[in-house]
Amino acid sequence: MITVNGEKQEYKKVTVLEFLKTAGYRLETVAVEINEEIVSKRTYETTYLCDEDKIEIIHFVGGG
Repeated sequence: MITVNGEKQEYKKVTVLEFLKTAGYRLETVAVEINEEIVSKRTYETTYLCDEDKIEIIHFVGGG
């Protein structure tokens, strides 16, 4: 199990990039934190989610 934005989810070994794409997130409008550490967008392809990870996905919203 992993926790995403406070909700438990089934765990599958994927990269951050694969997870975001599968979940339908727009890469250009999110930031990802795993276990209270910000993940650089440059490492989304090589950073794997692990069992018990706590993931926060923050959406940026533009406007005025």
